Amino acid sequence: MTDPERDSPNAPPHAEGHAHEMEEYAGGYIQAWIGHIPAWLLVVYAVLFLWALYYGWQYWGGLGPGRPG
Repeated sequence: MTDPERDSPNAPPHAEGHAHEMEEYAGGYIQAWIGHIPAWLLVVYAVLFLWALYYGWQYWGGLGPGRPG
């Protein structure tokens, strides 16, 4: 796993602990960064999950068809 940008002599210095590793698959044809999940994406996941719960309760009949609720 090589990172040409990091191995380059003109590459900017990386802060300690913030360097990302590059995973290569299919002989280098597919490259994926190893890192963290952005906070905004976690918020989007949480909002979509809450919306799914609301939708399931509100539009699919709450407790079930024919039951008071």
